[in-house]
Amino acid sequence: MTKRWTAPGGRPARSARWMRATWRKVPTGPYEVGCEAGLAVPGGDGDPLVTDHYFPRGPGEFPTLLVRSPYGRGVPWAPLYGILFAEQGFHVVVQSCRGTGGSGGDFHLWRNEAADGRAAVAWLRQQPWFDGTLATIGPSYLGYTQWALALEPPPELRAMVVQIGLHDPYAYFHTGGAVHLENALLTGTAMAHQHRGVGPLLRAALRLRRWLRGAHREQPPYPTGPAAELPWLAEALAHPDRDDPYWHGASTAEAAARPTVPTCLIGGWQDVFLDQNLAQYRRLRSADSETALLVGPWTHTSALQEGWPVVFVESLGWLRAQLGGDRAGLRPTPVRVHVGAGGGGEWRDLPDWPPPPGAAAVPWYLSAGGRLAERALGGPAPVGEFRHDPADPTPSLGGPLARGGGRLDNRPLEARADVLTFTGPELAGPLEVLGPVGARLRVTGERGPGAAGAAFDVFARLCDVDPQGRSVHVCDGLVRVPGGASEPLEAVVPMTATAHRFEAGHRVRLQVSGGAFPRYAPPAGAGPVRVVLHPGSVLELP
Repeated sequence: MTKRWTAPGGRPARSARWMRATWRKVPTGPYEVGCEAGLAVPGGDGDPLVTDHYFPRGPGEFPTLLVRSPYGRGVPWAPLYGILFAEQGFHVVVQSCRGTGGSGGDFHLWRNEAADGRAAVAWLRQQPWFDGTLATIGPSYLGYTQWALALEPPPELRAMVVQIGLHDPYAYFHTGGAVHLENALLTGTAMAHQHRGVGPLLRAALRLRRWLRGAHREQPPYPTGPAAELPWLAEALAHPDRDDPYWHGASTAEAAARPTVPTCLIGGWQDVFLDQNLAQYRRLRSADSETALLVGPWTHTSALQEGWPVVFVESLGWLRAQLGGDRAGLRPTPVRVHVGAGGGGEWRDLPDWPPPPGAAAVPWYLSAGGRLAERALGGPAPVGEFRHDPADPTPSLGGPLARGGGRLDNRPLEARADVLTFTGPELAGPLEVLGPVGARLRVTGERGPGAAGAAFDVFARLCDVDPQGRSVHVCDGLVRVPGGASEPLEAVVPMTATAHRFEAGHRVRLQVSGGAFPRYAPPAGAGPVRVVLHPGSVLELP
């Protein structure tokens, strides 16, 4: 039972109210919304963390949603969470992480979120409007702050909604031995400038774009550019080894590995955190935790834009079921995915992910002449080769990026001499690919004198080629291969999972190249490399 509380007369900021008014496809709640802005809430060590409280104007008790963000508390977080969910009958507490948005202390990538989250809950317990029922919600790094709190979940925490969110910072900044350069710097730029307003953020983004054009001439830890301006970002980029003590305690994966808070997971097939979302789901299911998974045809940004009506309804249904017992908004199966296709695709409800029966992957063999077939063709000769030059790196095009990206026509990329393509025959009927995709490529890398032992990258991408020749990205991955081997090495390239239907008349294509810049930073200090693909190289489809 809450204490007596008189709602203050404050309103949400005009910019937040204006943005809310533009969303025609998002249902309007029954309550007007009030706001207490700029509250100083003690963090884990007492530093003040600036906090805004949104509330429904109406009689009765309402559950509380906690939103902890390093990106400021204004647009888009104020309308997306503060206004929309307060309209639906929730108190919403939006807090700036330490060192961001006016909060005290210094921001660190991961060290403070668990303690600061617990401190926020301790403050909530003292508020007369808090009824003891709590949930967390939010996307991207706002998902990490939720998992950090769930490491030692307070008794009031009844539900989580992790939208395109991460639990492992290391895996965001480094994968397959390479630095996620573009995504890392975009994230750092947003954390440093988004809370200052649209103008400063756009100017910072333009400076970053200019810097990235020449970033292939830079070497880690990047003494110029955005990384040099943000100590926490420079630290993250300078520690590429997962076993480095710097990363000890960074991953919150264990929070999902035991019976824990009922959690709704929302991801996108072209989102940078898709692999982490699917890993969270597997851990929760293995621990018999109540969970739901929704994966749409979205990038990191489009999930909160054109995908938001779907994301909002899914999130609201989960919160009402877990906090209020109204399960009418839950779907009958734990998994819903969007199955993409040349004609747009469809939503499909599934009992689990990956869907049963989980049979062994089907190999498609790479053969000379750019052929891709379900049986090995040709003899012992190499099936293809290319020369990758770090001075003119193979560019990235589309795919899972923190900004932009998505499913784009890859023909401009495939026209380059440093990109190989292997294409299957025209399909007589539809081919559905639901699950993890990978490539096992037998490769050698040949360099000039003095650089024979340098590592090189192998980037693989699955594409859907329509009858007009348009080649559209489905999923991809990269791995760093040790140099100096005289015999072919097996480069296992794990691509992200997908749910995609190749229509009749379309063709399956695999791209192979030596990188995707600036999405991935090339190996340090290495010159050109001649990469040869040998027989036995296969694309593996579920």
